[in-house]
Amino acid sequence: MLRAKSITHKYSDFVALDSVSMEIKPGEIVGLLGKNGAGKSTLMRVLTGFMQPTEGEVYFEGSKLQDNNKIIQANIGYLPENNILYDEMSVIDYLKFVSEIRGVPKSKRMKLISDAIMKTGVQKKLCSFIFELSKGYRQRVGVAQALIHDPKLLILDEPTNGLDPTQVLQIRDLIRELKTANTAVLVSSHILNEVEALCDRIIMLDLGKKTVDVAMDDFIVTGKLK
Repeated sequence: MLRAKSITHKYSDFVALDSVSMEIKPGEIVGLLGKNGAGKSTLMRVLTGFMQPTEGEVYFEGSKLQDNNKIIQANIGYLPENNILYDEMSVIDYLKFVSEIRGVPKSKRMKLISDAIMKTGVQKKLCSFIFELSKGYRQRVGVAQALIHDPKLLILDEPTNGLDPTQVLQIRDLIRELKTANTAVLVSSHILNEVEALCDRIIMLDLGKKTVDVAMDDFIVTGKLK
């Protein structure tokens, strides 16, 4: 589905990503693990086409992202770490707005909005203003906007960050439900237990370098390989 080849990204003289290669296949949840500053958010911005790498290439279903940015972005849903929402809008108005700017055809718009609402469980909050929502519901709305155009790949940057334990469990359950045989999810975290609870495969970054890429079954709690 998605393949990154030798991705390097520099901020002036600082190397945020150092020749990172990876692949995401349909039907899996991949965990991107690393401490703060490891390069996770930079990699996610590159994979979604919101940032051009200094070196390297990204392919989605065989097409080069740099050559087909808009087409490929139409198949990727993205929740950034700083979940930016429009506080003055109601939840339903915000989702309608996102569907429009995402270019969802009018004939499909209401169905896809309804599907995103049902999948994320925000039915009771549709008429609430976003500024009234708890952190957990704000994250749910963030996931809903990422789903609104029925993407094949979801990229979620620290989706449980700042949530209480109950909200964390709810978001984990939601992410598990989003994976299908034809879709995939990439989720980042700086907490090992988070990716262990969610993911089929783990990729670790350290100081911008990929240090581990292995199936979760072959990974133990200490972070060492069997």
